[in-house]
Amino acid sequence: MPPSRTSPPPSPPLKTLGLTPSQQAFFSTNGYLLIPNALSPSTISALLAETHHLLTTFPLATHPLTKFSTGESSTHISDDYFLTSGDKIRFFFEEDAFSADGALTKPQALAINKIGHYLHALSPPFRAATLTPAHAAIARALGFRDPRVLQSMVICKQPEIGARVPPHQDSTFLYTDPPSAVGFWIALEDATAENGCLSFAAGSHRRAPVESRFVRRADGAGTEFVGVEGGRFPEGLETEEGGGREEEYTLGEVQAGTLVLIHGNLLHKSERNCSSKGRMIYTFHVIEGGNEYDARNWLQPPEGGFTRL
Repeated sequence: MPPSRTSPPPSPPLKTLGLTPSQQAFFSTNGYLLIPNALSPSTISALLAETHHLLTTFPLATHPLTKFSTGESSTHISDDYFLTSGDKIRFFFEEDAFSADGALTKPQALAINKIGHYLHALSPPFRAATLTPAHAAIARALGFRDPRVLQSMVICKQPEIGARVPPHQDSTFLYTDPPSAVGFWIALEDATAENGCLSFAAGSHRRAPVESRFVRRADGAGTEFVGVEGGRFPEGLETEEGGGREEEYTLGEVQAGTLVLIHGNLLHKSERNCSSKGRMIYTFHVIEGGNEYDARNWLQPPEGGFTRL
């Protein structure tokens, strides 16, 4: 079903650390929350400047030209450049930035799908914007006891070629037992229906268990999806019937500086960016440090473990 053209009303801006009771209730019911003006204009400018610097200065000549795929037009990414990126800053190309014979057709700064996955540790501007008391307070308001940042990314959603991302659950790709992932998604530019904003299946986190996970193959030959026996919900989550039904998606159009919280079981997606405007965002994910995170997961912790928020 196509998404509604009507975005949900944004939550009030953060005035105190943590979340208000009404914000917590909205997130609990719907599985997401929009918080405008969560990051200041000066912070957004600093992150955009850092992103531009990274995009224009990485060495193209020695890059393996690894493409990021959402799995719709080709198999999910699984090469060594990707699998060893958990403690590095690496660059993954849009599939449509290349011609049929493999030649790059866009300038490198306009050809990258995403930058990941250790910005929150290796980039001073992104580290400063991630590991904040405000974000720690939000995590604890959501019930985290030992919140750990396990990955961070800039997703560029480039003009004209920014790929569609089909409905998915973040806990499929960042699996703990029991599931615990929450995404902190921050708009660095305005995100609209025209340039590929997010859409949410409100409440689906309570009726859609995590039924598969993205793991390293046992034979070492890349990655695969494997089933999760019985499907899993986070510990203590109040669930409801209705899993497997056709979901209705609500657009989440937001302005730069908005923080979007996304439950790891929530089905969400974004459409292709066919416009002439970019849709740059920064996102990091938090998991419960005390939950099991095993060696099968595609993303493995750096030496010293995942970063405490």
